[in-house]
Amino acid sequence: MKISGFTIIRNAVMNDYPAVEAIRSILPVVDEMIVLVGDSADGTLQLMESINDPKIQIHHSVWNPHLRSGGEVLAVETNKAFQLIDPESTWAFYIQGDEVVHEKYHPAIYDACLGYKDDLAVQGLLFKYLHFYGTYDYVGDSRKWYNHEVRIIRNDKKISAYKDAQGFRMGDAKLWVKPIDAFVYHYGWVKSPEQMMKKQKNASKLWHPDEALKEMMASGDFWNFNDFDSLQKFEGTHPAVMQKRIAAQNWQVEMDISRKKFSFKDKLLYYFEKLTGIRPFDFRNYRIKEY
Repeated sequence: MKISGFTIIRNAVMNDYPAVEAIRSILPVVDEMIVLVGDSADGTLQLMESINDPKIQIHHSVWNPHLRSGGEVLAVETNKAFQLIDPESTWAFYIQGDEVVHEKYHPAIYDACLGYKDDLAVQGLLFKYLHFYGTYDYVGDSRKWYNHEVRIIRNDKKISAYKDAQGFRMGDAKLWVKPIDAFVYHYGWVKSPEQMMKKQKNASKLWHPDEALKEMMASGDFWNFNDFDSLQKFEGTHPAVMQKRIAAQNWQVEMDISRKKFSFKDKLLYYFEKLTGIRPFDFRNYRIKEY
């Protein structure tokens, strides 16, 4: 069995993505790591080269500036990276530049890849998610944050990234997947208020037409982290590869996690999920394979 990792990255320095940590977090479970570096306006290429691991293969790409509808360019670039992995690999492990896997999940990930290796009906492996917000101390716990997504797919080139590359499809069909006992830690919303606003403005260029983009670019210089519906305190440990970045945090944002900002319907659904662990009416970008 061979596992290939793959990711895309562009302007990692400018947007302060934990891309190095993301890549390093899955290196122990992959046999090769494809890093597709987009045409960046900063030192992203040098940052990727600094990892200096023999498993890493760096490739280059130019992003299409006209693909600005719904993050379409992210799927296009993800598919390019997927095409670059070794044809002999059984699995492809996708990691985004702001996602990190805790080392404690490496055994479960490898065991699942090995266990489903010959079960061709299983097209992907489903991870649980934690979305950090504001600082490394808080996670979003409402329905606005997706709680599962596919991050390991079978090395079948009929599979492709879906919409903004949050997940994958085979044509229009959702993948058949098996859940595994492993989390992805998403750090995309952990930045200083100033850096968060810069990142949002830069990201808007991938999503919005001219008028909406103009409005976003004219907004203030600091992101308002108090605009949330529900958070909870994170009580666990962060991945080892994140420790240096966490220690360097130079901003403080205090969150009142007792405050809940829900409509009546969302409040009912939120507390129902807390009591039962079930999330009704949730959109699933996959199909769970039952036996």
